[in-house]
Amino acid sequence: MKATRRDRLAFFRQVREHYHTTGAIAPSSRFLAAAQARPLARLKTRLDRPVRVLEVGPGTGAVTRRIVGLLEPDDTFDLVEINPAFAELLEHRFTDDPDFARLADSAQVHAVPLQEFQSQAPYDVIISGLPMNNFAAELVEELFEAYFRLLSPDGTLSYFEYMYMRPLRKLVSGRKDRIRVNRIAEIMSGHCRARRASTSWVFMNLPPAWVQHLSGSDS
Repeated sequence: MKATRRDRLAFFRQVREHYHTTGAIAPSSRFLAAAQARPLARLKTRLDRPVRVLEVGPGTGAVTRRIVGLLEPDDTFDLVEINPAFAELLEHRFTDDPDFARLADSAQVHAVPLQEFQSQAPYDVIISGLPMNNFAAELVEELFEAYFRLLSPDGTLSYFEYMYMRPLRKLVSGRKDRIRVNRIAEIMSGHCRARRASTSWVFMNLPPAWVQHLSGSDS
């Protein structure tokens, strides 16, 4: 069975069993992957030193593949994936997939919650695939605290949301969930107002999405 087909089966199995933490209905498209990795691509063209990259919630590695294509063996690449099935799949990829294997000595998969993850140095780029709108507002606050704890002041955090997902959820949700979604909107909008560098719109994805690129330091 080809790796891409195997990965899709693994993805849909985990969506069925763990939708709350998986959050997507289909793997990220190559267009979404390119948008999320755009700050890294730009950084690689202007830096003459190794870069440090953290991917959070990589899942089966749809965005990871784009990141891997941009990195060199002397760069540092950490992946934080709380789902053990996805973490195991990614670990195998760095040994079995030739495109990934060239980074085997500089990449490491960490099967821990982001809030518990520690790093000896800050990251130049953090790319997140976590489904924020599925979480409790308190968890979203904790995750953003962790992002900016781990990100260099000169670095970039890139995360995506499905377009208009929060308004749609509020239409079909009960009062308690509307309160939760509104609080998440306040948290994320506050960070965007203070730190947003740019937004990428990605229509070639299921569903369409936008990517927010936030600076490591507030304005």
